[in-house]
Amino acid sequence: MADGVASPAFSELVGQLTEAFGQRVEAMRPTDEGFLLKTSDDFLYAFLEDPAQVSLASVQRLLHEAADRPSRLVVFSPGRLPLALTAEVTSKGATVVDGGRFKELVTGLNLGSYLGEEPRATGLRPPARQLPSARQLDEIVVRARTWLEWGVPALALRFFRQALELKPEFAPARNGVAKSLLALGLLPDAQKIFREVLEASPDNLEARMGLGAVAGAAGKPGEEIAIYRRLIEEDPTRTEVRAHLVAALIDASRWTEVPPELKQMLVATPEDARLRFLHGAALQKIGNEAEGRREMERARGLGLEFETERALCSHLGLPVPKRPEAPVGIPPGTVPPPRARRSRRAARTSTRKASGRPSPRRRPPRQRKAK
Repeated sequence: MADGVASPAFSELVGQLTEAFGQRVEAMRPTDEGFLLKTSDDFLYAFLEDPAQVSLASVQRLLHEAADRPSRLVVFSPGRLPLALTAEVTSKGATVVDGGRFKELVTGLNLGSYLGEEPRATGLRPPARQLPSARQLDEIVVRARTWLEWGVPALALRFFRQALELKPEFAPARNGVAKSLLALGLLPDAQKIFREVLEASPDNLEARMGLGAVAGAAGKPGEEIAIYRRLIEEDPTRTEVRAHLVAALIDASRWTEVPPELKQMLVATPEDARLRFLHGAALQKIGNEAEGRREMERARGLGLEFETERALCSHLGLPVPKRPEAPVGIPPGTVPPPRARRSRRAARTSTRKASGRPSPRRRPPRQRKAK
């Protein structure tokens, strides 16, 4: 990129990405740093070729373009944006896809040649008996779910909507759109789509749970908890719903209701270290200190990692444990010095003497015959 003009390769890449997204473009214009693209669903996509050319002023211009909808701004760059600029963008609720994530996106869309990489096939390989349109739909949905799991709902939303263009009434894609909107903080839009799914399929569990999540995000924990409880009353084996219920109860500080729910979950998975630790924490919260400590120790015995314990304690408002210090002395795997060996041998000898047992390494004294 020179003098504010994007290179031909980057311009071609932006065009290919727009086509791969299935974007319906309302407007597109070049900027000093790359391109700004506005889509029909009212999202702004900023493609910045060279992060070194991006300043705080240019980032603030992008946020101004998004006006009062910063969560609808997505910034792309092949390189890593400076941390200060990334923080400025994400603190307003916008999304940044740069560096490794951008390369993963481009390569996953089989456009890696624009970055000097070999193209690669998509990870999903559906059975050959599927129609090409069905295979394409599956690939897009897998891609969307992956980005949602990676915490980039703006990209997940784009791919879920692309799946709906192939199959407009496909419930998993519609629920995916709603989940992505919810993760972006666009609650009314998410609620509207969850309700549309339920109009077509009143028993759709994912959409019913989604309405509970919307209620929780809107600051209505009582409504969220009531939705989850109704779902569990219909089918007590719904472990996923019970997990959401436990999370909602914890967020609402309704600790007395948490241990019975966790106990039900532990019946199915008694060796789950995280659940066991949560159970111990809940017991401590309601005053059962001794049993709570026992449950926490059991969780550690089941392999609970220290970093996981720290994160749980921080989230639950418990004292955060300190990392145990390595013992000062002999490093693991080294041979102890002779003095240490002698001291242990002396200890064994004294133990045998105290018990009256002869040493196994010494023969009994020979008896002299009387002359």
